[in-house]
Amino acid sequence: MSLPFYQRRHKHYDLAYRNRELQSTLSQYHQELHLKKRRSAAHSSLQDYHQDMSSYDAYSGLQDYDQAPGSSAFHTSLQELYRKRSSAAHSSLQELYRKRSAAHSSLLELQQEQHSSAIYSNLGLKASHNAVEERSSKLSPKAKRSKRIHLSEEKENENLDYVVPVFRGRFQHITGITDTEEERIKEAAGYIARRNLFATGEGIHFNKLAFSSSGHEEFQTKSRRTAIREKAEYLALKRTLEETEEYRKKLNEDSLLHAPEFHIKPRSHTVWEKQNMKFHCTVSGWPAPRVTWYKNNVPINDQTHPGKYIIDDRYGIHSLQINKCDFDDTAQYRASAMNVKGEQSAFASLVVKRYRGEFDITAFQVGVSSQPPSFGITPYGYRSRFDIYFLDKFDVSFGREGETMSLGATVVIHPTIKRFQPEIQWYRNGVLLSPSKWLRTYWSGERASLTLTHLNKEDEGLYSLRVVMGDYYDQYSAYIFVRDANAEVAGAPAAPLDVKCLDANKDYVIVSWKQPAVDGGSPILGYFIDKCEVGTTHWSQCNATPVMFARFPVTGLIEGRSYIFRVRAVNKCGIGNPSRVSEPVAALDPADKARLKSHPSAPWTGQIIVTEEEPAEGVVPGPPTDLSVAEATKSYVVLSWKPPGLRGHEGIRYYVEKCVSGTDDWQRVNTEIPVKSPRFAIFDLAEGKSYSFRVRSCNSAGVGEPSEATVATLIGDKLDIPKPPGRPVPSRNTDASVVLTWEEPKDAKELVGYYIEGSVAGSGKWEPCNNNPVQDLRFTCHGLDTGKDYVFRVRAVNAAGLSDCSSESEAIEVKAAIAVPSAPYDIALLESVRDSMVLGWKQPKVAGGAEITGYYINFCEVIDEVPGEWHEANIKAVTDKAYRILDLKENMSYQFQVAACNQAGVGAKSLPSKTFKCEEWTIAVPGPPHGLSLTEVRKDSMVLLWEPPIYSGRTPIVGFYVDVKETKAKEEHWKAANEKPITNKYLKVHGLTDGVSYVFRVRAANQAGVGKPSDLTDPMVAQTRPGTKEVIAEVDDNGVISLNFECDQLGPGSEFIWSKDYEGLDDPSRVDIETKGGRTKLIFKDPSEKDLGIYSCVVTDTDGVSSSYNLDEEELKRLLQLSQDKKFPVVPLKSELAAELLEKGEIRFWLQAEKLSNNAKVNYVFNDKEIFNGEKYKMHIDHNTGIVEMIMEKLEDEDEGTYTFQLQDGKATNQSSLVLIGDVFKKLQKEAGLQRQEWLRKQGPHFVEQLAWEVTSNCNVLLKCKVANIKKETSIIWYKDEREIMVDEKHDFKDGVCTLLISEISKKDAGIYEVILKDDRGKDKSVLKLVDSAFADVMNGVCKAIAQSASELKLRTTGEGIKLYCLVMYYVDDLKVSWLQNNDKIKYTDRVKSGVTGEEIWLQIGEPTPKDKGKYVLELFDGKTTHTRSLDLTGQAFDDALAEFQRLREAAIAEKHRARILGGLPDVVTIQEGKSLNLTCNLGGDPLPEVTWLKNEKLLVGDDHCILNIESGKHATFTVTAVHTGDSGRYSIRVKNKYGTETNDFTVSVFIPEGGEEED
Repeated sequence: MSLPFYQRRHKHYDLAYRNRELQSTLSQYHQELHLKKRRSAAHSSLQDYHQDMSSYDAYSGLQDYDQAPGSSAFHTSLQELYRKRSSAAHSSLQELYRKRSAAHSSLLELQQEQHSSAIYSNLGLKASHNAVEERSSKLSPKAKRSKRIHLSEEKENENLDYVVPVFRGRFQHITGITDTEEERIKEAAGYIARRNLFATGEGIHFNKLAFSSSGHEEFQTKSRRTAIREKAEYLALKRTLEETEEYRKKLNEDSLLHAPEFHIKPRSHTVWEKQNMKFHCTVSGWPAPRVTWYKNNVPINDQTHPGKYIIDDRYGIHSLQINKCDFDDTAQYRASAMNVKGEQSAFASLVVKRYRGEFDITAFQVGVSSQPPSFGITPYGYRSRFDIYFLDKFDVSFGREGETMSLGATVVIHPTIKRFQPEIQWYRNGVLLSPSKWLRTYWSGERASLTLTHLNKEDEGLYSLRVVMGDYYDQYSAYIFVRDANAEVAGAPAAPLDVKCLDANKDYVIVSWKQPAVDGGSPILGYFIDKCEVGTTHWSQCNATPVMFARFPVTGLIEGRSYIFRVRAVNKCGIGNPSRVSEPVAALDPADKARLKSHPSAPWTGQIIVTEEEPAEGVVPGPPTDLSVAEATKSYVVLSWKPPGLRGHEGIRYYVEKCVSGTDDWQRVNTEIPVKSPRFAIFDLAEGKSYSFRVRSCNSAGVGEPSEATVATLIGDKLDIPKPPGRPVPSRNTDASVVLTWEEPKDAKELVGYYIEGSVAGSGKWEPCNNNPVQDLRFTCHGLDTGKDYVFRVRAVNAAGLSDCSSESEAIEVKAAIAVPSAPYDIALLESVRDSMVLGWKQPKVAGGAEITGYYINFCEVIDEVPGEWHEANIKAVTDKAYRILDLKENMSYQFQVAACNQAGVGAKSLPSKTFKCEEWTIAVPGPPHGLSLTEVRKDSMVLLWEPPIYSGRTPIVGFYVDVKETKAKEEHWKAANEKPITNKYLKVHGLTDGVSYVFRVRAANQAGVGKPSDLTDPMVAQTRPGTKEVIAEVDDNGVISLNFECDQLGPGSEFIWSKDYEGLDDPSRVDIETKGGRTKLIFKDPSEKDLGIYSCVVTDTDGVSSSYNLDEEELKRLLQLSQDKKFPVVPLKSELAAELLEKGEIRFWLQAEKLSNNAKVNYVFNDKEIFNGEKYKMHIDHNTGIVEMIMEKLEDEDEGTYTFQLQDGKATNQSSLVLIGDVFKKLQKEAGLQRQEWLRKQGPHFVEQLAWEVTSNCNVLLKCKVANIKKETSIIWYKDEREIMVDEKHDFKDGVCTLLISEISKKDAGIYEVILKDDRGKDKSVLKLVDSAFADVMNGVCKAIAQSASELKLRTTGEGIKLYCLVMYYVDDLKVSWLQNNDKIKYTDRVKSGVTGEEIWLQIGEPTPKDKGKYVLELFDGKTTHTRSLDLTGQAFDDALAEFQRLREAAIAEKHRARILGGLPDVVTIQEGKSLNLTCNLGGDPLPEVTWLKNEKLLVGDDHCILNIESGKHATFTVTAVHTGDSGRYSIRVKNKYGTETNDFTVSVFIPEGGEEED
């Protein structure tokens, strides 16, 4: 109802269809085999069976003689015997089995044919199930492999009469050992025959029982002669087998074929999460068997899971490695070995454990969980309310069981707080959801999504996305519908839902469920409950007969083990799909379970091991207490009691007894095995009778006294099926949904909810609107087809069952028709599966003047190209131009006819279609689109419309391609109308030739490729027919926007049909449609971006009259503007009122209109008062240019306010205002004053460019300015800090530039400089402040010039060391200097010094060493930029400098330590005769010098007259006593050591005083 019919029943292609192909072929193989065994062959087969039965009985007697039936030892010996017998014995056994199977099959076939109408009643449910099981075994070669698991041995040797077959929601691959399909089928069939004969365990036991019972009925009247003959044949066969065994012992076994055999089987493992695990096994067989690994009976493909599974086979050892195990890897694994002789399987289980209290770090990773950390910053203090928006949000969705569905929405939160993330919560029907294996949540920081990994009906409901920000939240909701999966058995009921486990105990649990809404077409007879132990995949049925009550007690559980349950519904057609499994429940005493939960000792692994204490000395327990009937139905009674107070230290068990009321005949219910739990369910009670019950306790010491008996309990249902609800009342909700309300049924008890069904009025086909019972008395039915008539009814549900349907709701009237439509045509096949096909057709060319209400389809089989009898495919009319015909025969050919109907009746049938074969489509690309039609035919274009294909292929459709060719052109002339795929279902094809006929086709594309083309359209000539008119957009005088279309070819029943984007009007409330005569008008109520699109109008019952109009954004803007202009005519303005300053400081107010007539008038308003032209206001209007202006000489304080120009030109008016108040007015007033002053200044000498500075190439600062309007009398005066600067010469104003040079600027030159121009016309002044940052900028410029003038680094060597220096123009302190060696800053010490001397910047390195090698860099920082000069002082350069230093240093040392006379001796000494002469001088030198005295260049030797004395080698004394003239002369003192010699001369002159005599 909510989806088109062909999508509801459509089976999407997947890998499972390969399985179905194999099953179909195998089924056909069996059918052909059984066709040969009809009734005539059945009698002959039966005779052969009687003849050979004696041999078989002899063989069975050998079985009974050697081993017990069903024992494993017997199976092993039988297999060994089979491998060792001769080929003749092998053939005889096979022939014997074939005859027995043929006889048995014949008997079953005869019974089925004779009693087909009474199978269920005569044979019971078990016979029905055996028939289903037999049918499933024919379909699948793997159906009975699970019988190798001996449940009777695992479940404490319990014999189970019924084993639940494996039900799968999806099919898996069937892996064979050959490559071709035919060999695989034959091999599978042969394997089934061998397995049925030589299978071990439960299979043989079952077959033996079946045939033994059959044999007992057939041969119980055998004669003595027949018995003796059979005994003789038995002994002969035994002897033959013994001889065969001896013969085979002599043969080489390695040369014979033998079936696979496991020598080492895989071992079960229990591991922790994230660990790696490997299964190992070894298997032998000839030919070498092929090993396949399975997980829960699903083949493992390591290619599709790279890195997860590694399957290896080396040296005969087969292994399966599972990397990084997670909790989903907990399963039963199987190694299956197969060759031409048979198949063997080995099983192992894997349990992956997880610490329940472990911190899951993934919960805080983006994209893993929707629950954000709670320790983020809270919104308190930021904002009390957040604006939360949901974009790209999910809508009402429909899914099917087993599919995957994702819901999502983009969340936008305002304001955004970076450190505070929202909390994302998902709800279903108001219940908060948590991530599980059924659902996963994701939050990327912007988009929240919820993925339902495997849809079930439990997932149906109202989903809400809630975004929580602190104490505030917002949410968005939409309903999700889940439909039933296709039943594996046709007509079987849908799966139950919401299976839960209640009141679990040691060996007992109550399973409850909800009944399905769909019964498959026949009443549900009851439900089967299945259980499965956690860690295994084997399901066993809990009840032998179906139960109707939706609660059932399951007993016989093994204490300490965990179980899961599922429920299946059954009707006369068969058993439906199983429900979703319940949550695991442990068979454990509630007290023990609570104790384990409060004190967990180990991680939960799905299984609890319970051990019992050794019993002490026995004490007979007392009677139980508080015995009561917990639940009573007509099928069972549940008892509940408390353990006795006196029970000893060992565990106790219980015996339950019953008694018919009014008697004292107590009967024990559980005679064989006492129960462990204080709960017990009693079955097989007579309905309508009253019973009393009591319980006894027992242990090893004995059985205790009984408890007090319960009161009499009448057997029957205590809960009645509810009465029908009240009649539903529908009300319209949207164009695809209806809201229903109803009244609760009277005396309703324990209601689970309500099921709602809907039907197209008059169709009688009811479909569920919900598959999960709703509890409210109001429900919204979604997915309805717009314009159809629906009726609804409601059913109430409780555990007892579903009530009768309520009364039908009212239906909507249907519009009357005028005539029947013509026949549809061009029937096409849109999709084909095994048993159904989807047809599509083109609607009739003549609709009969009324809307077509539906179609009827007929079909017939075509055998050898001869059509057969026609049959009706549908009883109720279908409304779509496509329909799925069900229940067809596979590989059969069919023809079809379609007839259309409207309210007037059913029209003519179409011509028979082409012959279509019913077979499975397995292609990956999409099927053909359908429903092609052409509209808006013009001479160079036309519009093509189509519907998407029914079969979409393996991936969704991504777009469509349109092909076009001339009608008469060949196939190779097809051309693509679009290069890239388009997602629209329409295309306007341009570039057609006038008068040429064209045909079109459409192809759909997905990721796999481009699919089949659609059927061709009818030929259409590209021409514009006379009288063709187009849709026109108009705006009336009231400003109303409308689309108008006119047609003069209307018929009696013609109608104008408007649509948007060729899919009908999505929101009719946004427009009004007015039609009058041959004119129609679509009026927009509130035009906006929501109305953008292509609007088309089609006229029915005409020859294709249609037209469209593309309303895009640009066109919408134009129409809106035109509408505004129509509503409110205005004088259009090019510019609004503005104010500008004129050269003399005047203010001009002006605006410009686009156009003004000569009659245009303007009113000038200031502060709501009109002003006029006068001395203060100069007003002017230019009608040609549309400029309106008003000029004011200056602004006074009283001119502050609002200025408005009011224009009127005929009816059109407009006005524009300018507000001049506050800061705006003061700013304009100030600018006007300055502008006036500037104009006055320029009337005399003035500065064109103000005073500024620049640095010259000589690193000096030049102050300059540019002047204008100068004459000879104009003088210029410079000032610094208001003190006039005297200039040597008068400035000549060359080039209008005045300059002042500041040489070698320094801090003392900082100050405020100004220059004044003046003459008789006036004066002007320019000021330059060179202080603070301005002066710093000057110094930076100077420093930059100085740094740029620096020379390259030079080297100078002295006796003290090496000196690096650089020359600059001059140096200032603002220039920062730093030295680097090898990119490291040099640390200055006494040995390494830096400084500036004059124009030289130097670095002195004293006593250089090899460590001083390297590259030296001088950095000069001017305040913004670093300038460098470098010198490479390495290699030979350093060696030369070092050698020069050493040479100079030695010379300096010699100079320092050489002998020298430090002074004290005069150059000339004049002395009077007779006087004494005493001269002293200091000596220097290391070592002490040798002293020699000379007189007149001759050595002078001291005596008493001339005394020469040396004191400590540092002082020399020259003494002459009583000098005389002979002592006159030139004396010399010479000092000498190893570093050098020095001589000092002095002259002594002796004179005789006047009056004295000269001696001879």
